[in-house]
Amino acid sequence: MIKINLLPQKRAKRTSAPSEGGQREMAIGVASLVGAAALVFFVFDQPKRSKLRDLRDSNEQLQQEIAAKNAQLTEFPSLKKAADEAKERARSINRLIAAKVVPANVLHELGEILTTNHLPTMTEEMARRTGNGADSDPNRRYDLAWDPTHVWLTGFTDSAGTFKLEGGAQGETDITQLSKRMQASVYFDNVAPATEERVSDKDTGIAYYKFTITGKVAY
Repeated sequence: MIKINLLPQKRAKRTSAPSEGGQREMAIGVASLVGAAALVFFVFDQPKRSKLRDLRDSNEQLQQEIAAKNAQLTEFPSLKKAADEAKERARSINRLIAAKVVPANVLHELGEILTTNHLPTMTEEMARRTGNGADSDPNRRYDLAWDPTHVWLTGFTDSAGTFKLEGGAQGETDITQLSKRMQASVYFDNVAPATEERVSDKDTGIAYYKFTITGKVAY
C-alpha cells in the first residue's frame, strides 16, 4: 500500500554567500560614509575650530592690552597732579621773571608757597609754632586748605635786603594766607602786608584786591 505523508516537512535553511555585486555596493556605501564624514570635518568642523582658536588668541591678547592700559590709568592721576602743580608753580615764577631777575632760591621758595598742598621751608621751631600742638602760636597758623591759585604775582623788588612783593588776590584772606606762609619761611623775615586795595580789572570789570607785601630777604 502506498503511504502518503501529509505532515509538513521542515525545509533546510538555504544559505548563500552574498554575491560579488552586493559586496561592491556595501564597500561603496562605507566609502561614501567615510568621505562624507571627512568632508564635514574639513569643510565645516576644522574651519570652525581654527576660527575658535583665533578668537581665543585675540581675546587673550586683548586682555593683556586691557591690563596694560589699566596699569597706565592708575598712574595717570598722580602724573597729572604733578604736571598741574609744575604748571601752577611756573605761572607764578614766570610773572616774577618778567618783572625782575630774582635770586633762584627766592624764586623756588615762592613757587613752593604758591603750589597747592605745598608748605614753606621752615625750621623745626617754626613748624611747631605754625602747627596745632600745645606750643603752637594761633597767630602763626595758616589754613592748610588754602587755594593759592587765588593769588597772582606781578612784581618783586629787592633793595639792600628789603623786598617788596606786588600782586593780586581774589580776597583779603588770600593775602593773609600768603603773608603767613612767607613769614614762616626761612627765606623771609619781618613779613607784613603793606597795602591792599580793592580794584576792578579794566578789561573784564572783575573786582579783586591789589596788594603789596614787604619784609626782609634772608639770603
